[in-house]
Amino acid sequence: MEHYIFKQLRFVREQTIGHVAEMNDEKSLIIPKGFNNNIKWNLGHIYIAQEKFAFHFIGEKLIIPAHFPELFSPGTNPNNWGAQVPSIHELIQLLTNQVNRVEKGLELRMKETVEEPYTTSMGLTLSTVEEFLSFCLYHEGMHFDAIKSIKRLI
Repeated sequence: MEHYIFKQLRFVREQTIGHVAEMNDEKSLIIPKGFNNNIKWNLGHIYIAQEKFAFHFIGEKLIIPAHFPELFSPGTNPNNWGAQVPSIHELIQLLTNQVNRVEKGLELRMKETVEEPYTTSMGLTLSTVEEFLSFCLYHEGMHFDAIKSIKRLI
């Protein structure tokens, strides 16, 4: 039986992708006044954060293109980007494939405890696969709100 978190992860991801599916690269790069990042940064950040939370802490292989951490990690900024920025459609494809990989790879590991619990920047300690994936819902929701706000302004 499908775990409810997978249903929610898929729903949230579909919402995120649905808001940017028809967007072009030019618009995805606009940083409105009052924002630090653009839509493309938020998409890339969602991707690498979920890779980390879903796979890193249980010792599984992460699928992160080599240049993504310098583009999309916390504290990075599109104003400092070089030439290797992926297209919005590449990001959408990675995000689509990721949700399938998470479900397929982790469906039988939800109660598994990680060796070293992780405490988020907000002070929440995560120690099971289920807790990490549940946190991904919160994290993506925050960035989805940023994407919606930016889209409204552009």
